[in-house]
Order: sequence, then structure tokens, then C-alpha cells
Amino acid sequence: LLYTGRFMSAEEGERWGFFSRIVAPSEVLPQAQTLANEIAAGPTFANTMTKRMLAMEWAMSVEEAIEAEAIAQALCMTTEDFTRAFEAFAAKTKPVFKGN
Repeated sequence: LLYTGRFMSAEEGERWGFFSRIVAPSEVLPQAQTLANEIAAGPTFANTMTKRMLAMEWAMSVEEAIEAEAIAQALCMTTEDFTRAFEAFAAKTKPVFKGN
């Protein structure tokens, strides 16, 4: 696509994994708000770590990125939110994250 400059349809972009879903124009804002609420209700520390890792990994080799991910995951597992998530998973319930 970069070399040819051709356009792709929404369906092709979704099939290739460029988009997670296709919504009608009238549903863009409500769907975006729903997604934002889901992210905001998630584990704050893990979400922050994910954002940082995505930014940092552009400048890393694959080996460095794998090592950095292992460290980030280990740090995430020390949070109370991780314990809540694990307990909810075991109980087959939805976790309620508190940002710690």
C-alpha cells in the first residue's frame, strides 16, 4: 500500500487487521465512548505500562523488547489490580479495578 498508494476498503482493512471493527458513521462516537469507558475501567497501571512499552519498543531490537515485556509483566503482577483480576478470573466474575 505504501508503494502503490492504492486505497483499501473498510472491509479489506478489517480483514488485514488494520481495524478492529467497522461501524456506521452514526455509531462512531457512541462506540468510541464505549471503548473509552472500557479502557478507563481497566487496570490503570497495566494500561499505563502498555502505552509506555509501545512507545519504547520502536527503538528496541526484538530481543530487547521481549526482555522489556517480561519485566513489565512482572511489575504488573505486583499490583493489587492484578490480584483482583486473578481472583475474578478464578471465580468467573468480572474484575473491578481500583487503580492500584
